[in-house]
Amino acid sequence: MTFAGMSISRETVDAAQAALSRGHADDALQLLDTALQLDPNDAEALNLRCRVYYAEERWDDAIGACERAVELASSNSGYHLWLGRAYGGKAEHVSFVAAYKLAKLIRAEFETAVRLDARNGAALSDLGEYYAEAPAVLGGGYGKAEGIARQLDGFDPVGALELRARIAEGKNDYASAEKAFRAKISASHSSAQSWMDLGSFYRRRERWDEMLAAVHSGAVAAERDHGAALADGASTLMKAGREPQLAIEWMRDYLASNALSEDAPAFVIHARIGDLLKQQGDAHGAQQEYAAARALAKDYPGIPANKAH
Repeated sequence: MTFAGMSISRETVDAAQAALSRGHADDALQLLDTALQLDPNDAEALNLRCRVYYAEERWDDAIGACERAVELASSNSGYHLWLGRAYGGKAEHVSFVAAYKLAKLIRAEFETAVRLDARNGAALSDLGEYYAEAPAVLGGGYGKAEGIARQLDGFDPVGALELRARIAEGKNDYASAEKAFRAKISASHSSAQSWMDLGSFYRRRERWDEMLAAVHSGAVAAERDHGAALADGASTLMKAGREPQLAIEWMRDYLASNALSEDAPAFVIHARIGDLLKQQGDAHGAQQEYAAARALAKDYPGIPANKAH
């Protein structure tokens, strides 16, 4: 490829990254198709294509793209991390036997990501959560998870506290888990996401009043940027069946913000608002939200065909 072609390809991949962050999955994929026509062996473009498919919950497509990226750039820690995540996404939607087989692949990719970059905080956190949740026969174990937390202590204390909270919760030591989640709020200077994580913990424990207090504190902390934490708090309210109108308000604030992220894809948020409006009997409003989601990601399976028209 010529230097001019390389420049065009990089600009196209950067534009695709920006489109993904805004939740414009179809636009991102179109841009990536263009980049890969210029260079079919562009590992960065393939990894980004995997991430778009991952956001759309198209697990087999995500795995295929990530496997190719890893094949082309096997020393890239981030590519192994996303391949592990793609395997994990599929594992949550298949039979027990199939998930058992995928678990070994998930662990292998996370471990490789950490081996290649011992300061990849995202890879360490994902590997630590795998160790905390998986049985010993699949390479899991609380001791291994605690070892990862000690690694995170050196450069990501907030991530270390998050992992220790997950470990304690896995052990049914809910007092220690709550303590760790609250310590995470202090360590992150009361970040919105840390409050939302505490609220999600209270939801899992069915401590409804404390859940509402935590997510409301998170919303106050999010007033500066209306970022993805607002969408996360709205998701907690939805799962708990509490304050649906507030959940809609928070998701709309997020969509109207300048802080859109692939962590909370805009098309997913539109679909969730549609679901809540439908539950409230607002069929017209629901259809508008489903249409907005479909316009951004026509192949997202979270919008059944009969909802899109």
